[in-house]
Amino acid sequence: MKIICIGNYPPRKCGIATFTENLVKSILGSAEAQRVDLEIEVIAMNEPGQMYDYPPIVSLSIDDSDKEGYVKAAEYINQSGATICLLQHEYGIFGGNSGLLILTLLKQINIPIITTLHTVLEQPSFHQKEVLKRIAIYSEKLVVMNNLAIDFLTRHFDIPREKIIRIEHGVPDFQLFRENNPERPGIFKNRKTLLTFGLINRNKGIETIIKAMPQIVRKHPDILFVILGKTHPQVVKFHGEEYRTYLKKLTRELHLEDHVKFLNRYTTEKELITYLLSGDIYITPYLNKAQITSGTLSYAVGAGLAVISTPYWHAEELLADNRGILFDFNDHLQLADIVNDLLDHPEKLDRLRNNAFNYGCQIAWPKIGNQYLDLFEEAKEAGREQKSGSETVDSFYVPEFCFRHIERLTDYTSIIQHSKGCIPSYKTGYCLDDTSRALILSIKAYHRFGDQKYITFIHRYLAYLIYMQNMEGDFKNFLNYNRESIEVSGSDDAYGRAVWALGYLIRFADSDSLFQLAIELFNTATRRISQLEYARGFANCILGFYHYIKRFPNQEQPIQILRLLADKLCNCYEKHRREDWDWFEATLTYDNGLLPAALYKAYQLIAHERYLTIADTTTRFLEHTCFKNDHLSIIGNKQWFRGGEEIPGFAQQPVDALAMIILYDTIHKIRRDDESLNKIKICFGWFFGNNDLNLPLYDSETKGCNDGIEELSISQDQGAESIISYLMSWLIAEPYLTS
Repeated sequence: MKIICIGNYPPRKCGIATFTENLVKSILGSAEAQRVDLEIEVIAMNEPGQMYDYPPIVSLSIDDSDKEGYVKAAEYINQSGATICLLQHEYGIFGGNSGLLILTLLKQINIPIITTLHTVLEQPSFHQKEVLKRIAIYSEKLVVMNNLAIDFLTRHFDIPREKIIRIEHGVPDFQLFRENNPERPGIFKNRKTLLTFGLINRNKGIETIIKAMPQIVRKHPDILFVILGKTHPQVVKFHGEEYRTYLKKLTRELHLEDHVKFLNRYTTEKELITYLLSGDIYITPYLNKAQITSGTLSYAVGAGLAVISTPYWHAEELLADNRGILFDFNDHLQLADIVNDLLDHPEKLDRLRNNAFNYGCQIAWPKIGNQYLDLFEEAKEAGREQKSGSETVDSFYVPEFCFRHIERLTDYTSIIQHSKGCIPSYKTGYCLDDTSRALILSIKAYHRFGDQKYITFIHRYLAYLIYMQNMEGDFKNFLNYNRESIEVSGSDDAYGRAVWALGYLIRFADSDSLFQLAIELFNTATRRISQLEYARGFANCILGFYHYIKRFPNQEQPIQILRLLADKLCNCYEKHRREDWDWFEATLTYDNGLLPAALYKAYQLIAHERYLTIADTTTRFLEHTCFKNDHLSIIGNKQWFRGGEEIPGFAQQPVDALAMIILYDTIHKIRRDDESLNKIKICFGWFFGNNDLNLPLYDSETKGCNDGIEELSISQDQGAESIISYLMSWLIAEPYLTS
């Protein structure tokens, strides 16, 4: 059996590195004791630009911000002959928002993954929640270190209980070290000693202990408080030694120079064990409850110190059953009383120490190593034909259709364009583009579900189209929140979308009043159709005339206009095509799928082979640029694609995923083939994490859709275009998923 472990590793200085080293050594020791043939390699994570002199066990390192490095590491793992990948997960050690880049690696690994979770949050952010949910999909098992983490994972992350196993944070074999009778450090001799250790930062709350010291010193003048450890490297990077300076200043102000000792250095594990075995009382005065795991606390219990702690999550569980004492956050007076009571009653102090030490013997690293080894054997025996959580097009969960975010964005004028988070941004006003799409969506939703509430939205969006139409038939696009517009006329795109929406309403109007009004607006609008110049204007209008002709199949003039528009779109293709460039324009931009989709629609009605040939050719070209392996990878909008260069990957927008779904829905209605059906599912999966960042765009909490995929994060604004695109995609794709 060969294990590849991913995490931080010494000489990098952090708790994860220390944990990984101890865990690896304990597993190897257990394997040796059980005569198991086991090999372990480590893939170490580096901060950007930082290199370490790693020991031979580290076979590879990854710069945490190097996206390509994760891909190469996955390839290395797959070719290494490894049996299991053991991941040490902490959000901050991987690149991207909340460490999302690790998903790129995990998705590609074809061996079982076991993940140790060092942080589990009760109230995770969107990225924290979705990253961890994705890690759970890819992992055979998730290892946590206490029971509360199990509750959080099942309740807040919807992770099945059977996927989670509890293995406590290991500690050194203090019994063995105690038997060797280490010499007590000089500063500890002839003094009762309080101790705290670890990387120093403000969240540690060390000032609470210093403030308690005057009251303790008055009763026990020989007391010494030792603060062991350097300041956290990230704190030093951004804030220098500000916090340590504050603590030293507080020490001087309280005249505690003889009673507080700062040991500003890293220690070897042997030195640390000596300090712990030499102390009397250990204190963790952390400032808030949200800490699910503390290695320093585990070490203190294992060493048999009398432990006093604020009631953060790990402390509440580990110090239960009289293994320690809890005091309230920031309450230095209560802390002083507890310390004095223990020092005044040595038998109580000894009882706490014995309870802690006895428990520590149960979680010594050799026993923890045995538990991990058993877990590896279980994963190995279980085996799998394909990697756990491998993403197939059917693997995502499709939530129920929910109009809540549309309702949130819509007021008495129309739908607000943009949002901050899920809250409408009124100052961005309204636009014809979004209103036309919202009108089509509301009509589709009404005909799918029959709920009268959708009629209200149809009326509201149609009223906006009436207001924005000029006498000549074209439309203004933008309206500010005060219902003012300085436009004379909008773009071809906006005009085409309005024609599309009106044609759709003509086909599906539920009342004669709406039908007659739509006819009037449509006829007025199409007076300007000869003035269109651009491909998307042609395509959007084709979609509108398609629905109009479906309602009036025997009217010759609309068919002639449709033919004219389709011919113009084909002419765009003939004008811009060149070697290795089969497209309608000189660039690939947005809404790309609608262009070939429009020609397929025209072919359905007119059956002109030119339309079908060009639609097929441009679809193949679009597929060549927009599919990576098993997922949709949309052209980014920060720099359009001109060919002969790297395809811009960010930011990707939901409207483009919708356009691709419309394209393949149109193809499927013509050919009824499995390939187009599969493509619909793949493109719909883009909203649920089958994309370049492996994270969903759909927000299950707000029922909105995030605005796009950035290079290292999901944009969490949830504007009108995004939620309309998602819900429209739902209405098109969902019947295929359930059939």
